[in-house]
Amino acid sequence: MTDSRFLYGANVRANDIRQHYLRYGGTGAPLVLIPGITSPAITWGFVAERLAATHDVYVLDVRGRGLSETGPDLAYDLDSYAADVRGFITALDLPPCVVLGHSMGARIAIRTARRDGAGIAALVLVDPPVSGPGRRAYPARIEWYVDSIREARRGMDAEAMRRYCPTWTEAQRRLRAEWLHTCDELATRVTFEKFHTEDIHQDIPHLTPPTQLVIATRGDVILPEDEAEIRALLPSIATVRVPDAGHMIPWDNLDGFCDAVSGFLSPART
Repeated sequence: MTDSRFLYGANVRANDIRQHYLRYGGTGAPLVLIPGITSPAITWGFVAERLAATHDVYVLDVRGRGLSETGPDLAYDLDSYAADVRGFITALDLPPCVVLGHSMGARIAIRTARRDGAGIAALVLVDPPVSGPGRRAYPARIEWYVDSIREARRGMDAEAMRRYCPTWTEAQRRLRAEWLHTCDELATRVTFEKFHTEDIHQDIPHLTPPTQLVIATRGDVILPEDEAEIRALLPSIATVRVPDAGHMIPWDNLDGFCDAVSGFLSPART
């Protein structure tokens, strides 16, 4: 792609681990993008390309994924993930930045801002799992993640990935098939379990940055009653439902996703 906004990939020591990231754009306010439970940074490249039209985008490989540090000696809980994000922002000495997280990444963004909202210009929370203690379970099954990771470790192609991602394009399935083996099974299992034992709702009333909640219209991660509860916890939150999209919103409706986010991240706000 001759007009790509991709600049480079790099590693940084932050929160006492190696964190790998990809940078797109280089102009505008910085935007730190935190992917979901089994999404290495590179799989969000097509989204970062679009967001980089107005922002300096840094896509993280969350610990246990992609080229960032991994292993059984690391913790895979919200506080550790949030400390990674804060450490990353500090290590790169970023000016006030947008923090955008999808799914697991949105839960991490919530905990990051709850612990310390300084230097976060805005939060974009994309379809965060609302499961937790005493709440309904996250609608996905752990077997979907584990089986696909194990198959990717053995070697799979785009056609084999169709079983797990039937609506994705061939290019999207090929990229996931290439990179999914870098998602640590233990990190995935622990994180999935903690979707049900860690509570993000206690954090939401304490969020101080301007915050947007982006919801999939075809997904069952955030139901209308979940949206209503979040709005009650944080009345200032801006909510938007992206049409014709399941949980992996940009994969289904990239234009709708980018329109929703850019409408919130106007120059006057960021």
